Amino acid sequence: MKMLIGGEWVDKEEKIEVKNPFNEEVIDTVPRGTKEDVKKAIASAVEGYEINRNLPVHTRVEILLKAASLMQERHEELSKTIATEGSKTIREARKEATRAINTITLSAEEARRIIGETIPFDSMPGSENRVGYFFRFPIGVIVAITPFNDPLNLVAHKLGPAIAGGNSVVLKPTTVTPLSALKLGEILLNAGLAPKILNIVTGYGHEIGDALVTDERVRMISFTGGTEVGHEIVKKAGLKKIGMELGSNCPVIVMDDCDLEKAVECCVSGAFWAVGQNCIGVQRLFIHKNIYDEFEKKFVERTKKLKTGFQLDEDTDMGPMITENEAKRVENWIKEAKEVGGELLTGGERKGTLVQPTVMKDVPKSCHLGHEEVFGPVVILYQIENLDEAIKKANSVKYGLHAGIFTNNLNSAFKAIKEIDVGGIMINDSSDYRIDGMPFGGVKNSGLGREGIRFALQEMTEPKVVCFNL
Repeated sequence: MKMLIGGEWVDKEEKIEVKNPFNEEVIDTVPRGTKEDVKKAIASAVEGYEINRNLPVHTRVEILLKAASLMQERHEELSKTIATEGSKTIREARKEATRAINTITLSAEEARRIIGETIPFDSMPGSENRVGYFFRFPIGVIVAITPFNDPLNLVAHKLGPAIAGGNSVVLKPTTVTPLSALKLGEILLNAGLAPKILNIVTGYGHEIGDALVTDERVRMISFTGGTEVGHEIVKKAGLKKIGMELGSNCPVIVMDDCDLEKAVECCVSGAFWAVGQNCIGVQRLFIHKNIYDEFEKKFVERTKKLKTGFQLDEDTDMGPMITENEAKRVENWIKEAKEVGGELLTGGERKGTLVQPTVMKDVPKSCHLGHEEVFGPVVILYQIENLDEAIKKANSVKYGLHAGIFTNNLNSAFKAIKEIDVGGIMINDSSDYRIDGMPFGGVKNSGLGREGIRFALQEMTEPKVVCFNL
């Protein structure tokens, strides 16, 4: 496929191979974009901003709704693209495609609700003859940088609200899963989006990243990815708005008054969905001592039933990790955890990019698995005496994206809600729950700002005050 700059599909002599992570088969190539391509894309987006900011809201709505309709027509094609270039099974990919359609639809709906308020200027003595209001206006060129784990829906989460708000976008999808993003770009153009409003540059971050984030014509950077890269972007970006959705190490607490079967089922799904390559996936489970043994037995039994293999097979439960290097990293983290006293309950083996769903217990916080984001199919069980201990341990890492608690005690639920330091907490569900309309983001090293269409629109627009002196 080609990249999109200035309304034209642009090719380059130098290519980046896009491979199926299961068997390393090359499924397509994309251009290896350069800094010059970035400059052209940003220049195009500057013009595109002038086009989109002057479009009536109903036109933006029509374009986005048409795009959602075209996505529905191509639902299976998009699903197969997600699964073939990435790690998700075909069943997981179909759910992502459905969510992406919902994300674009929500963007159309929220475009109608970018509203302001009247301001009571006469509440201040001396301003009795003044009346006015504020409205929200688009901010300009937005650079969007997206990861591999949700190659369609996370792109939709950036393009949808940006377009709905009247902005223009330069998108850099990750090099390992760029095809879904390019297909969404094609769909938006087919839906009537004017050329130059959206530009897509494919290329390696270490080669074109600085050109994207340092350009003064860019007014906002919306980044989803690793914490280390996020820190580097903040250092280099200059005076721009920043939206960051970064890593996590999500805790889930299981109390002894919960529905045990429900907790097991939800947490197995939450730990191993998308091979654990999921920022809100369950990584640390804190289980009350009164039910620990039973929970561990049932959890391990349920994990062993998961079928790992080729992600396009309908009966596969868990596919490959995105690259063999990533699979080797997770394998090494498991070995390290065992060496410092962690106990392996099931899994732990790797073959190529396939890592078995892995359950460990009592992994010390000192090793990588104990405090960093594994971004792989590994979950750790810990026994806790009481809720206070669980909350303290849940808060003991540098991340704070999502958490969960299973309990039938309202007092326990509200104590966890108040005291666990995260951006979202799920009651009687795992940390791995999200709908696309809710505010999504974290605290501490898990990010800055919030996604979710309405909330992203707040980030991607600014209020302008209007005051009449009568």
